[in-house]
Amino acid sequence: MKIVILGAGKMGSFFADVLCLEHEVALFDTDPKRLRFAFNTLRMTKVEEIKAFEPELVINAATVKYTIQAFEMVLPYLPKGCIISDIASVKTGLPEFYRQAGHPFVSTHPMFGPTFANLSDLSTQNTIIISESDYLGKIFFKDLYRKLRLRIFEYSFQEHDETIAYSLSIPFASTLVFASVMKHQEAPGTTFKKHMDIALGLLSEDDYLLTEILFNPHTPEQVQHIQEQLRELLDIIERKDSDGMKAYLTKVRNNLK
Repeated sequence: MKIVILGAGKMGSFFADVLCLEHEVALFDTDPKRLRFAFNTLRMTKVEEIKAFEPELVINAATVKYTIQAFEMVLPYLPKGCIISDIASVKTGLPEFYRQAGHPFVSTHPMFGPTFANLSDLSTQNTIIISESDYLGKIFFKDLYRKLRLRIFEYSFQEHDETIAYSLSIPFASTLVFASVMKHQEAPGTTFKKHMDIALGLLSEDDYLLTEILFNPHTPEQVQHIQEQLRELLDIIERKDSDGMKAYLTKVRNNLK
């Protein structure tokens, strides 16, 4: 299959490396410096080159802020029937875009990032495929993700947003709260250092991505749950309620089972 990948960032380069041995892959980026280390892949910096390539599939790996903009840039140069796809963690605006794009589409969300995941072994990682996607597009990505040994879940756009609010918004918000009250430690403990590493990794992500995930319409409900639990924990601590603390810890341990 002839595949164009939009964006030569970490995820775009990862997909190019994964696909280039079995498919004819072109990597497009307006910044030629980002294409320097592309392996076994055509390098493109002008959209006219995409038209000449005649791709059968486009994988949009541009940063979430520019996902739709990248699509709009290349749409006039795509052949009829070319499948367009995104791997965005935030799907805001994409259902509406796909409805008017005039191309079959497939939307997925690999739920691993280059910051934390071991890209050489993804057997413990998950991915979501949007159920409204084109059938052939879903088949392609299911086959690809199975080869990567990812656990595959199929959700609607709505279910995806609800899931992301829980699985990303809660750890993001909790980590931001930790980092906001953190003070320099001359002799940090193991737990502190682990939290510190997570905070540094999170804050190395794009500000727009963090903002859009936290602005998910389902996020406020999840943050309210955090507030409720903090109030309950603070009350137990202030009263030095040993039985209450034991019951609270038991409840938390049960949540982790």
